[in-house]
Amino acid sequence: MNADQQALDWLEEYRSPTASAADLLCDRHDPEAVAFTLVEPDMTSESMTWGQLADESRRMATVLAAKGIQRGECVPVLLGKRRALVVTLLGLWRLGAVHVPLFTAFATGAIELRTESSGARFVVTDASQREKVDPLAVTVLDVDDLVAEAASAEPIAESVAIGGDATLVQLYTSGTTGKPKGVPVPLFCLASFQVYLEYSLDVTEDDVFWNAADPGWAYGLYYALLAPMVGGRTSLLLNQGFTPESTVDVISTFGVTNFAAAPTIYRAMRAGADLEAISLRRASSAGEPLTPDIVAWGVENLGCEVRDHYGQTELGMVIGNHWHPELAKPLKVGSMGQAMPGFTAGIAEGQIALDVKASPLLWFSGYDGAPEKTAERFTADGAWYLTADTGKIDDEGYLSFTSRDDDVILAAGYRIGPFDVESVLAGHAVVNEVAVVGRPDPEGIRGEVVEAFVVLRAGVEGTDELATELKNLVRDQYSRHAYPRTVHFIDSLPKTPSGKIQRFVLRRDA
Repeated sequence: MNADQQALDWLEEYRSPTASAADLLCDRHDPEAVAFTLVEPDMTSESMTWGQLADESRRMATVLAAKGIQRGECVPVLLGKRRALVVTLLGLWRLGAVHVPLFTAFATGAIELRTESSGARFVVTDASQREKVDPLAVTVLDVDDLVAEAASAEPIAESVAIGGDATLVQLYTSGTTGKPKGVPVPLFCLASFQVYLEYSLDVTEDDVFWNAADPGWAYGLYYALLAPMVGGRTSLLLNQGFTPESTVDVISTFGVTNFAAAPTIYRAMRAGADLEAISLRRASSAGEPLTPDIVAWGVENLGCEVRDHYGQTELGMVIGNHWHPELAKPLKVGSMGQAMPGFTAGIAEGQIALDVKASPLLWFSGYDGAPEKTAERFTADGAWYLTADTGKIDDEGYLSFTSRDDDVILAAGYRIGPFDVESVLAGHAVVNEVAVVGRPDPEGIRGEVVEAFVVLRAGVEGTDELATELKNLVRDQYSRHAYPRTVHFIDSLPKTPSGKIQRFVLRRDA
């Protein structure tokens, strides 16, 4: 069966009015097979089988129901990447409740925004996070107390079958302007998540798979938890934040063969980690455009090239340099690849866009309670979903990212995409990370001029000579009209918690 037909078959099954989250995500899998490998900071680990997950989540569902949690109710969960996280989520889904992800680095304000917007009555957390939640007008459920109660509880007799169009998750976008918007994620989205897992990432039964993204955000939730769960693949979870050293330790200790992470992680690994013990079969990247230097570095240091993929909170992943042999094509420098099975991509109004009628796996139906914001995501005739990312497509269907629509630099009549300039600068031997923004031309002639913010590798000093060298690099390797008039050397780039560079902060603060 080819990939397009497989995508449609999964869609038909997962959109059924009788579809059950518990069945799709757990109960149908071999109870003896491993669902998750749970790793602690000291590299000790435990395995959780599908059978254990089924039993523990059924008992958890009984306890959660006794607390008053009901079908369709939004329940925020603020937990690290631990066993109790997975058990709690599946327990909620057995009741037909809706998971609202909370990132563990959130402060009280960000948590309150999500609890109030979702109408939450409860928050599930643990002692390490509780002080952030206690000031809020919600009932706090301590997960360790829930686990203790669940140990002696009777398993729930029957899980709720919510149907494919019902909401599984309500996730909030990490917007750079305005308040985050609620995105209802329906159960049938699992079809597109499984297509990405099996065809773009090419996660097989023999792989040791690790998506290092945090499940408090879309890429981690969708593809470290939900996609492996629906696909019946073992997923590794590390119960700590990111460091280059711990990432390498996990990959080498557990023999990871299929790895997915944000470009930030790959750049950090390149800058300061011993990679001799790593040999990956597949390496994938998402969340921010991948510069060509990381692709080449991966071949030499990781055992394979790093392939770039593209998606959004509202879509999941939809475009990629797919790994599966049926879909794999040669990489084109600077391209995010081609549309994923189940989607048709193109350019509309200058933006990367999806053809709504020709994209059966498209699941976004609108932002929660925000019809005006929803309308901005579509062309006036409703034919195209607009990503707000500018880009281009070639005659082979390869798409290339230019920038977020509001990051485009307009200089002397030219539209300059930050990514093009950043790719050149990132290729310099001493540059670890870089972001480029437009600033008003002080001479008032060009409209805007390009400014670069550069994070150097450890031990390298930012000098006037180096700044001139970097300017000339762009002149020589990209274009004279796009070279940065000013180069700032800084310690770190401002980013969202999910790792996306916040260029608006650089424009504001420079």
